Amino acid sequence: MTQKIKRFIQSLHKNKISAYLVTRPLNITYLTDFSSSDSWLLLVPPKTYYITDARYTTEARQGLAGISVKEWKDSREAMVHQLLEKHQLTSLGFDGNHLTYSGYKKMRRELKGMKLVEKNSLIEHLREIKTALEVSHIRQGLQLHKKSWQYLKKTIKPGLTEREISRKLEAFIRSKGGALSFDTIVASGPNACLPHARVTDRVCRRDDWVLVDWGIDLNGYKTDLTRMFFLGKIPQIILRAYQILRTAQRAAISKIQAGTAVADIDREARNVLEAGRLSRYFTHALGHGVGLDVHESPRVSQRNQSILKEGMIITIEPGVYVPLKYGLRIEDMILVHKEDCEVLSDDIY
Repeated sequence: MTQKIKRFIQSLHKNKISAYLVTRPLNITYLTDFSSSDSWLLLVPPKTYYITDARYTTEARQGLAGISVKEWKDSREAMVHQLLEKHQLTSLGFDGNHLTYSGYKKMRRELKGMKLVEKNSLIEHLREIKTALEVSHIRQGLQLHKKSWQYLKKTIKPGLTEREISRKLEAFIRSKGGALSFDTIVASGPNACLPHARVTDRVCRRDDWVLVDWGIDLNGYKTDLTRMFFLGKIPQIILRAYQILRTAQRAAISKIQAGTAVADIDREARNVLEAGRLSRYFTHALGHGVGLDVHESPRVSQRNQSILKEGMIITIEPGVYVPLKYGLRIEDMILVHKEDCEVLSDDIY
């Protein structure tokens, strides 16, 4: 049994849950340190069951220690019902975020007599706090991210299209053993005013600005950074906005430490942008958690009243998007410490 499962069992005890079903493969991988496919994880503390079919039972029994592997034949739901009856339990917790409506109806149909209790995001909240190994994986990803940034500095030139830049970047990352964690954004000139711009065949020109937002998947863990590339003489209005954006980002980062309210971090950046008369052009949350998912809890926004905790890894990514004119964004990854924080990507500039 992994330490993560032990932590999760403590969470189940705290929430007075006697049995819990994990259906999302990524959450099963997180808890077990075993790559999961077409399988469920049933926790009936102190027992943990890995429910799978004949394709995976041998591999699972070899790769899972302290977890009982059960091969289902009729259905996974029927196996869950059988195990709950074995333990004389009549209720089951589950995460409704990771179960379709048709899947829920099937559960209700096949788990007759069982009370289904929806308890969402329990594992996602555990995943907010990164272990030392998880931090190490993300640092390795950022080392490759730095190499890809250095490659972009040499590659992005007038005459290339956004699509050509994106393809070259992806080929470089794959040649170094990594993969993309999401579709790369390469937005040049006025295209950068779209926060989630799609790559186009627009040709980068002399004196253009180019926004590149890219992420790397290494060892299953994600990175996520945005950098601006300037291809010559940039208008003063854009340079001024970029300097204000940098100031806003650094002001927010300076407030990050365990115990600080997430909303206060977002507010710090917006106050700087407000003073620079740019706040109305900042149209999204300030950041998000990063780990096995490129976007995970916590969401760094003015609506989130939760508290930062030691071991969280979040992005801080203020942006300015002036419709049909220009767009700018800076994004870094931050590790929260007890009394301060560490900008994990601080050497990628």
